[in-house]
Amino acid sequence: MPSLKDLRNRITSVKATQKITKAMQMVAAAKLRRAQIAAESGRPYAEKMASVLANLAGNLVGGAGTPRLLSGTGSDKVHLLVVCTGDRGLAGAFNSSIARLARDHAQRLMAEGKTVKIFTVGKKGQDVLRRQFREQIVETMDIRGNKPVDYEFAAEIANKILARFQDGEFDVATLFYAQFKSVISQIPTAQRLIPAELPEAGEAPAAAGNAALEFEPSEEVILETLLPKNLTVQVYKALLENAASEQGARMSAMDSATRNAGEMIKKQTLIYNRTRQAMITKELIEIISGAEAL
Repeated sequence: MPSLKDLRNRITSVKATQKITKAMQMVAAAKLRRAQIAAESGRPYAEKMASVLANLAGNLVGGAGTPRLLSGTGSDKVHLLVVCTGDRGLAGAFNSSIARLARDHAQRLMAEGKTVKIFTVGKKGQDVLRRQFREQIVETMDIRGNKPVDYEFAAEIANKILARFQDGEFDVATLFYAQFKSVISQIPTAQRLIPAELPEAGEAPAAAGNAALEFEPSEEVILETLLPKNLTVQVYKALLENAASEQGARMSAMDSATRNAGEMIKKQTLIYNRTRQAMITKELIEIISGAEAL
C-alpha cells in the first residue's frame, strides 16, 4: 500500500496536470471560434468556384482541347496522396483518423498494383505514415511557421503539386483532411484534386435562367487560368477545415482529460483519507493496548 506521502504527491501531480488540460481547453475554445468562422467563410467560395468550373467544362470533357488538370493524363497508374494533418498532438483522434483514411486508401491502391506517392502537410501525418510508407513519402511540409493558415501557404502547396504533375510524376492526386462539423464531430474526407472533381452537370446551379452563354475568351482559355486557382482554393479550404477541426478535437479531448483528472483526484483523496484514518486508528489501538498492559 502506498504511503501518505506517495498519495499526496500523486494528488498534487494530478492537480497540476488538470490545470494544464484546463488551460489548453480554454485556449482551444478561444482559437476555435476564429477558425470556425474562417472555415465556414471559405466554403461558399470553394463551392462556387467548383460550380463555375462545372458550367465551363460541361461541353469540353473528353474533347481535344480539354485541359489536363480536368481530363487527367488518361491513366491512373501513379497516385499522389496529399495528407493534411496538424503539427501538434493532444487533439484526440484528429490526426490519426486522417492518417488512417490515407493509409487505407494507399493500401487499397497498392493491392490493385498502383504506384503510391505521399505528400504530407503537417508533422503528425508524417510520423504516422512513415512507419509503413517510408519509401512512398516524397515530400513533407511543416505548418508550425504558417499559423494562422493563409492563402499564400496554400498556394505554395498547390504549386508544388502542379510542378510534380507537369513533370509527369503522377496521374491522380487526392487530398485528405478533416471536414469540420462541430466540436465533437470532424469527418475525415478524401477529395480528388487532379483530375478536378467537379459537381455533376445536374448539380451545378443553372446560370441566367438556363440561357445560352458565350464566353470570351473561350472556355479552354478560361479553364487554363481557373483550374490552377481552383486547386489552390481547394487546398486552402482543406487547411481551414483542418484548423477548425483540430481546435474542436483538442477542446473536446482536453475537456475529457480535465474531467477524468477531477475524478482521479476524488478517488485518490478518498484513498488518502481512508489510509490516514486507518493509520490513526492503528496508532490509537497501539496506545490503548500499551496503557492496558501497564
